[in-house]
Amino acid sequence: MLKKYLPTEIYDAINMNLNFNDLNEIRLRVDCPVVICVKNKKFFLGEKGFSNYKDAIICTSEMLQDFVYKACDKSIYAVNDNLKFGFITLPYGIRVGICGEVVSNEQGVSTIKNFQSANIRIPHVIRNCSLFALDYIIDKNFRNTLVLSKPGAGKTTFIRDVIYQMSQRNYCMNVLVADERSEIASVVDGKPQISLGNYVDIYSNSTKEYAFKYGIRSMRPDILITDEIDIDTDLRCIVDAVNSGVKVLATIHSDSISQLKNKRMFEKILADKIFERYILLTDDEGPGTLCAIYDDRLQCLYCR
Repeated sequence: MLKKYLPTEIYDAINMNLNFNDLNEIRLRVDCPVVICVKNKKFFLGEKGFSNYKDAIICTSEMLQDFVYKACDKSIYAVNDNLKFGFITLPYGIRVGICGEVVSNEQGVSTIKNFQSANIRIPHVIRNCSLFALDYIIDKNFRNTLVLSKPGAGKTTFIRDVIYQMSQRNYCMNVLVADERSEIASVVDGKPQISLGNYVDIYSNSTKEYAFKYGIRSMRPDILITDEIDIDTDLRCIVDAVNSGVKVLATIHSDSISQLKNKRMFEKILADKIFERYILLTDDEGPGTLCAIYDDRLQCLYCR
């Protein structure tokens, strides 16, 4: 799936010596060794796979610029709305973080140029990873749920499986996915590359504000699901959805309940009991490891 984008030397080294299914990240930095993350452990990449620093493949500026050019489907302009926020999304939910020279104007950041590094994050579909937590999320009704973990610890994988499991159990609830970065379903030309089930409607590459506001009106969802919320900017959308009778499943970057409490506006979320379940994930035993489940008062219902 990365053959058309990666420099040949890098792709061949991975393809001939490693298993793409075990790969979490590929990091390209100009004039630095290529670093790969395999089963959450970092290694240098050489022609024969795992390598020491001396024999590692060095990413040149030309290799990185060519990779980004191909990842943009040969049109930086076409993906600039995402690029200016530091990422590009490839098919199958592969997200590429981009660093370089930030160009700004009176309206804010206009683009990124002179690319210096790229972080290629490869998603994995892990069926049944949400099964234990599912009974805490859905008992008589679906409970508004916030999933939290540090970056890369499996939040998207988890909510993707929740959606899939609801379909497998034939819960006849309309699910609307606000897939802002096209990572949850990875829709390409109107077709999800990652199957979510039979009761799912998807706004791909849409802001959460648009999906929540217009999706509730037009698609009549029972549940609205989104990834990586920002409390400062997305709280109003969530409150409006909940007050409209729509259930919400969302994720947020936070590696603990105590860190979550320190986020601005969280006191309001807790006081208003907007979420009825908080699910904490870690990557201790791989991405998506269930650590704890809390109720709307942050009382622990399950602790590993």
